[in-house]
Amino acid sequence: MPAIVWKGYVSFGLVAFPVRLFAAGRAESIHFHMLHRKDLSRLKEVWYCAKENKRIEKSEIVKGYEAGKDEYIVCRR
Repeated sequence: MPAIVWKGYVSFGLVAFPVRLFAAGRAESIHFHMLHRKDLSRLKEVWYCAKENKRIEKSEIVKGYEAGKDEYIVCRR
C-alpha cells in the first residue's frame, strides 16, 4: 500500500472535499525494441560510410557538429 504524503481538505464555499496525496510508486520507464514482425527477432542497426560505401563498426563512430558544408567539429571524450 502506498504511503500517504499529505492529508487535507479542498473547499469551495461551504463544500469541503477530503484529499489524500500519495507518493509515486516507481520511477521506471518502458523501453521498446525493434522486432521483425515475422519471427519476433530483434533488429540490429547497420551503419554505412557514405564516402567509402562500406559498413562501419560502432567503435569507429564519433559525434560531430556541422560547421559548414562537409566541415565538421568532432566531439572528443
